[in-house]
Amino acid sequence: MCAMYQPKSKSQANSAYPKAVRVLIEQFALLPGIGTRSAERLAFHVLKSDAETATALSAAIVAVKETVGHCGSCFNLCDGDLCGVCSDPQRDRTRVLIVEQPKDLIALEQTGMYRGLYHVLMGRLSPLDGIGPGDLTVDQLMDRIRAGEIGEVVLGLNPTVEGDGTALYLASELKKFEGLKISRLARGLPSGGSLEFANKAVLADAILGRQEMG
Repeated sequence: MCAMYQPKSKSQANSAYPKAVRVLIEQFALLPGIGTRSAERLAFHVLKSDAETATALSAAIVAVKETVGHCGSCFNLCDGDLCGVCSDPQRDRTRVLIVEQPKDLIALEQTGMYRGLYHVLMGRLSPLDGIGPGDLTVDQLMDRIRAGEIGEVVLGLNPTVEGDGTALYLASELKKFEGLKISRLARGLPSGGSLEFANKAVLADAILGRQEMG
């Protein structure tokens, strides 16, 4: 009688790879959104690439870790003391837009519609995860406002439960500064969107943020 076929386990399949390849796959698999299959494809891409291409990738990763840090003023990503936004003399230095992460700042910059400064919180309040104001760059934000040049703070946090909670906390703290204007990014229906597919929060923001026509 024929023996029943037994599929190889994941560990058995991985053992077929040389150690260096196995380690490379494991490291790729640690990246967000990368599963084992995708990690294998990336590893084989590196293997098939010429030495110059592979070395350039390795050098780029090392350079990012060795040269990129956070701006001494707004905490955006930069490779010097100040980021390109903070060092630009053409920016409106009386207005600061608060975002959660550098990637949010980059998304807003790509619109070309904002010419003020930013402040990156490096996260958002999340009591369930033990993240409080002291874990963010809130103190540094308050220090910037105390310096006296800022006249408006724009809250640009993500429209999530944690983002809204963080915005409410910041608004409460910022109201202590006399004469400081506090605003938030408008929300509502995206262009080309449909009412039937919008969630309640989006519809509520669209109603509250309605604009007069004519």
